[in-house]
Amino acid sequence: MQAVLLGVHDKSISHSLCTAPPLAVFAKWGVMMPAASVDGEPWQLESADILQRIGYETVSAEDLHAVNGAWRGVLHRPDSAFRFFYGFSLAGDPNASAMLRLRNNFLRSFATLYFFLLIRFSVLTAKNPDPENFGDQFLFWEEKLTHCDGPFLGGESPDTIDLLLFGIIQCHCSIPVPPIQALQQDPRLDRVRAWIAAMQERFSDYKHLYSGVYFEPHSLPPVPASLFERTIFWLGSAVMILSFPVTVPLIAFLVLRVPRGS
Repeated sequence: MQAVLLGVHDKSISHSLCTAPPLAVFAKWGVMMPAASVDGEPWQLESADILQRIGYETVSAEDLHAVNGAWRGVLHRPDSAFRFFYGFSLAGDPNASAMLRLRNNFLRSFATLYFFLLIRFSVLTAKNPDPENFGDQFLFWEEKLTHCDGPFLGGESPDTIDLLLFGIIQCHCSIPVPPIQALQQDPRLDRVRAWIAAMQERFSDYKHLYSGVYFEPHSLPPVPASLFERTIFWLGSAVMILSFPVTVPLIAFLVLRVPRGS
């Protein structure tokens, strides 16, 4: 999701954002993130595919594999249930209609419960343990940056691979996970930190920049949702949890509908 938002921001593409799954997406795939429809075309799910549709380059299989390897820290997002739900409560919804904002904040609580249970299940069934040092996941990029012709992996300007990797870092920082400490302190990752700084300068006016709290040049976190919106989200969360005889089987059904490879 973050990679796509970074892409449309960088290209100044007019867009609308909804934090609850659109009905057309939910009916076909369930709860999926990201999902985007460009100029009324059929919905697409994969970040790399969406970025290519709006003008970015294709990604090699090797780079895509390395990007997926950097996702491991995401499995720690729900280590604390309260912190997980609290992080989602702050996101809010940008719809201009107050009624639609309230509806989306209430419904987003179901998506939050969905992702919480999905990740917890992934942790329980994971075949590979955490690396001894989360910095190892970024050594591929440290080496790759030594051969770049500019401050970005794409050269003088960010490309698909920059957006995918920086999107992962935003995900890590929105609900803090162990890889952040490795990215901050690992002496082997000087070029990665310089790349993060270059990306933060490039996206200094991006509304969803979470990494500025942890990396230079520092910036304030995104503006949180209003207290009323957060209250609606927590009310929705209470309803979804209390309705677990319905919501949990529904979530299990939706997980089985997720396209393989997504």
